[in-house]
Amino acid sequence: MRPHATLLDIALANGIGLAIGISATMAVSGGALNPAVTVGLWSLGKLKSATAALYVVAELAGAVVAALLLHLLFPGAAVGAGTPAPGNGVGPLDAAAIECVLTFLLMTAVLTTAVDASAPKIAGFGIGLVVVFDVLAAGPLTGAAMNPARAFGPELVSGTWAAAWAYWVGPIAGALIASWIYRYFLQTPQTPVAPASVPPRPASRPGRRNARSGGKR
Repeated sequence: MRPHATLLDIALANGIGLAIGISATMAVSGGALNPAVTVGLWSLGKLKSATAALYVVAELAGAVVAALLLHLLFPGAAVGAGTPAPGNGVGPLDAAAIECVLTFLLMTAVLTTAVDASAPKIAGFGIGLVVVFDVLAAGPLTGAAMNPARAFGPELVSGTWAAAWAYWVGPIAGALIASWIYRYFLQTPQTPVAPASVPPRPASRPGRRNARSGGKR
């Protein structure tokens, strides 16, 4: 019999897995694994529209492939159980608001530990810790998806669409709010790059200049 996973187990699995995923893909795509985060980066001009669109497609496709793989390995139950849904007493609007707050914290961590020019080099670790906290705080309430792709993959494979819109609207709204606050209040001013030093041209000698110009000025 498999031991029952506790909320702490789930939170650590999510946080550590994301930390590794971000660290592994940082040099390739900046560690973008979440459509909400991608939209936030796009709103700041960190990603071009075409690149952001491709990232979102890749993130959704990756989530679907992962859900299909789980379905093949653990038929039925694993994918259905992995589909985020509002908990008892939590309505769709409440779920969207909670996901907004959770993703706001996540996006703030992304911007201040991975994107900012003065950010400490702890991007994957810092972001993973926020995910651990978010899952511990709100896992029983919404599943703490914080990621439209995280919801979309198992929703599509299992055919379970409970409050599906909340897992798009909430995370994207939270990411955009965090990006706005970062832009105007938290962003470290960029240090202008000094132009390459160009050796000064030697001053022309008065006699030579006069000779070339026939003595005229």
